[in-house]
Amino acid sequence: MDDILLTEADLRQLAGLGISPDKGRAQLALLKRGVEPLRLNRPCTPGDGLVVIPEGKLPGLVALHDTAAQRGRFMKFVPASGAASRMFAHWHIALTKAGYSREFASAFAGNLRKFAFFPDLKEAMARQGQDVEDLLHKGEFSHILHFILTSRGLNYGHLPKALLKFHASREGNRTALEEHLVEAAFTVTNAQNECPIHFTVSEEHRKQISSFLSTIKKDYEKHYGITFRIGLSSQSASTDTMALEGEELYRDHAGRLILRPGGHGSLLDNLNALAGDIVFIKNIDNVVPDRLKTEVVFYKKVLGGYFLSLEKEIYRHLRKLSGQATERDIGMAKLFCQKKLHVVPPPLFENWPPAKQGHFLAAKLHRPLRVCGMVKNAGEPGGGPFWIEAAGQQSLQIVESQQIDSQSGEQRAIWSASTHFNPVDLVCGLRDYRGEKFDLPAFADPTAVTLAKKIEKGRHITVLEHPGLWNGSMANWNTAFVEVPNSTFNPVKTIDDLLRPQHLPENDQ
Repeated sequence: MDDILLTEADLRQLAGLGISPDKGRAQLALLKRGVEPLRLNRPCTPGDGLVVIPEGKLPGLVALHDTAAQRGRFMKFVPASGAASRMFAHWHIALTKAGYSREFASAFAGNLRKFAFFPDLKEAMARQGQDVEDLLHKGEFSHILHFILTSRGLNYGHLPKALLKFHASREGNRTALEEHLVEAAFTVTNAQNECPIHFTVSEEHRKQISSFLSTIKKDYEKHYGITFRIGLSSQSASTDTMALEGEELYRDHAGRLILRPGGHGSLLDNLNALAGDIVFIKNIDNVVPDRLKTEVVFYKKVLGGYFLSLEKEIYRHLRKLSGQATERDIGMAKLFCQKKLHVVPPPLFENWPPAKQGHFLAAKLHRPLRVCGMVKNAGEPGGGPFWIEAAGQQSLQIVESQQIDSQSGEQRAIWSASTHFNPVDLVCGLRDYRGEKFDLPAFADPTAVTLAKKIEKGRHITVLEHPGLWNGSMANWNTAFVEVPNSTFNPVKTIDDLLRPQHLPENDQ
C-alpha cells in the first residue's frame, strides 16, 4: 500500500473540485496508515465534567437568553441533508421481496393511519383511482408501499427527512422542516421580529426544499408575526474524500478517482461561512409537536443562557490577561478554566513564571466555546461525553463508539460506564471577545477522521470521513456539558419512531 501515489491526472481532478495537492496527499496518508483510536480516561458524570444546573438558577438563565435573543445574537443551524431511505429500510425490504411476515402485515395495517402522511397518501392514491382503505382491507400492502416509497406516489423512499410529514395536528400536518421553523420562532427571534435559521441540504434536494419553503414561509410568518431569514447551503465538493478498494485507490472504469461526501464533519465549512454570532445546532429529525415544545424551548433557552454566562466570564478574564495582568488575575483565570471549562493545566504549570502562565491561560480561553446538552443514557445509539487523554493532557470530548479501541477491555469498560448520551443539542460561539470571527478549521483535529468499510455497487471499499462536526471538528473548542431532560431528545431514525407517544397526537397514544 505504501507505493500508492496520486498521479498528475489525479491532482488535476482534485484541483477541479477545490482540493489542494497537500490536502489530497493528507487524505491518502490517512487512508494508508489508518486512524489512532482516542484514549478514554473516564466518562463525564455529574460533578466531573458534566454540569447539573440547580432548578433555582434556570429562570435566570432563560432571562439571559431572552435578552440576548432580542439583541439578535442567536441563530439556528440545522444539518438537514440526511436522506429518508434508511428510515424505511424494512419497508423497502418488504416491497422489493414482495413478501412480509405476519407480524409486519399486522403492524403495518394497524399503524398506517397513525402516520401524519396518511392523508397525503390517501389523496395521492385517489388521484390514480386507488382506495387505500380498500387495499388495507384486502391486505394488498405491496401496492400501498409502492405508493409511499416511490415516485408513483409520495416518493418518501427518496426524499430528505426534512420534507417528510412527522406530526399530525388540527392546525395541519407538519414536516420536520416546519417543526424546526416553529421552534426557531420561539428561540432565536430578535427585537425586529426577524428569525434567522440555516439549513444544510444535499445539492440533489436543494431546489425541492427551496420550493417547499417558498410555499409555506408566508403562512408561518403571518401566524407568528415574524420574518424568517432562511439560508440554505450544501456540502462543498472540496470536502469530498477519496476511498480505497483493497490496496488501490477507488476508481471508475476510466481510471478517474471516485470521491464521496466527507460526512457531517464537512459541515464545518458551512458553519464557518455563517455571519452569525451564537448558533444553536440540532439535527433535522429531533423535533416534537407543539404540545411538547414548551419544555424543549425552555431548555434550549437554558443552554443559551448558560453559554452567555460562561462567555461573559471568558471575556472578562481575556481582557485582564491581554493587559497588565496581576498574579491575582492569573490565579482567578486559572481557577475559572479549571472549574468551569475543565481545563487541566500541565504538571509544571505552578513553576512557570507569571507571564508564561498568563499566555497559556489566554490561549486556552481565546477559542470557540460550545455548550452541549446531554441526556441520561437510555440505550440510544450514538456518542457521549468523556474525558480523553491526548499528548499528556485531558480534555472533554463527545466520542462515538467507532473512535475507541474496541479490542481493549479497559476502554470498553469505560465506554460502558457512561451515564449520558449526546443528543446533538449544541450552542456554539463563532466570535471572540473583540467581536471578530474565529477561523473554525483552525480549532479542529484533522487527524480525528473516521475510516469505515462499506459495500458500494458490489465493491468493497474503505471510506474516509472528516472529523465529525461535534467530534474532531470541535476537538479544540472550550466545552461545557450540561444535563437536560430526556424529554428534549426525540429522534426519528426509523419509521417506527414516529409511533412513539411523543410524536403522536394525544388521542392516538
